[in-house]
Amino acid sequence: MNGIRLSVPDRAVAGDVINIKAMIQHDMESGYRRDQMGQRIPRNILTHFECVYGGKRVFFAELNVGVAANPFISFYTRATESGELVFRWTDQHGETWSASKSIEVVAG
Repeated sequence: MNGIRLSVPDRAVAGDVINIKAMIQHDMESGYRRDQMGQRIPRNILTHFECVYGGKRVFFAELNVGVAANPFISFYTRATESGELVFRWTDQHGETWSASKSIEVVAG
């Protein structure tokens, strides 16, 4: 897994509600499918996603086998301060992937 794509505005006015988008490349294998030889393909899923902004968790999701490959998540938060949004995905084995994006918040 190596592809993380983020969409965060570079700049926002304090108090504005902003749209955040995050996607990670991951097979999200349910464990129910079989390969060409009839062998079960082992389960391999992301189980959690979170976004932390200004040291506070602003979004959290529990993921399961019903989530498609390369999960795309979109949510809204309020622009409160300039800083970094940190995005973190965790899989069923406890391995994590993260990325961050900065935002500048200006007075309105």
